[in-house]
Amino acid sequence: MKIAISADHGGFRLKNEIVPFIQSLGHEIVDFGCDCDTSVDYPDYALPVCDLVAEGKADRGILICGTGIGMSIAANKRAGIRCALVSDTFSAHATRDHNDTNVLALGERVLGPGLALDIVKIWLETPFSKGERHVNRIGKVMEIEKRYIKGE
Repeated sequence: MKIAISADHGGFRLKNEIVPFIQSLGHEIVDFGCDCDTSVDYPDYALPVCDLVAEGKADRGILICGTGIGMSIAANKRAGIRCALVSDTFSAHATRDHNDTNVLALGERVLGPGLALDIVKIWLETPFSKGERHVNRIGKVMEIEKRYIKGE
């Protein structure tokens, strides 16, 4: 898979641990930065990842900031994105299995690197179940997107 990833100043250290881990699993990385602790604005780093995923130029995206909250909020403003902020392995599995998320948000100040890598691995390896109830619910979410984000 091709994975787009970015972080702000609050998440770049965790990103730098996650990138080689994902590559070791055989995935391709598109890294949009940032790579320093100088304050930057998380929406500027969320959008390029979300654009690539929504346009089908990356299979999935990972966004990292201090808590993951800002990145997840910004990501979910982009049509075509279903981003989940995850801090445990159960949710990492469920968000793929039930919600077919295409972007994962993580918080460097919330997670240690070991747990973060476990979450990433589970999230990357869990397929969408395609269960009828889940497909129906995602369809309803996409209708909300059409109405409020796309303005249709």
